[in-house]
Amino acid sequence: MQLTIGKLAAAGEVGVETVRYYQRRGLLETPARSGGDGWGGGIRRYGEDDLRRLKFIRSAQASGFTLDEISELLALEASDDRVRVRTLARQRIEMLDEKIAQMTQTRAALARLADQCAASDKGPCPILAAFEP
Repeated sequence: MQLTIGKLAAAGEVGVETVRYYQRRGLLETPARSGGDGWGGGIRRYGEDDLRRLKFIRSAQASGFTLDEISELLALEASDDRVRVRTLARQRIEMLDEKIAQMTQTRAALARLADQCAASDKGPCPILAAFEP
């Protein structure tokens, strides 16, 4: 499989600029240009490994990992350091648990405001009043 950057981006469900950003960050390799003698020197071609890595990055991001952590995970893939991978995963779980707790509190507060808003048609809406500075 040989993909252009546009087809790689589409297959990975990202934009071309995202692929380029990942390349600048060192998360994806930048293949040499092939063919073409004129300005620009041809087209870069990406393979299955590039697509697999792009999908890995996107999956790790969806799990809440930062790009720095993903870079470390990619390096750990080669070393098979499962202890460090587990440590990173557990740290991410703790952060997600904290975020879930915050979102649960926010949801409860918004639900109370919605109930207060529904309780009366008089005066300012409690929801809008809560967001005023």
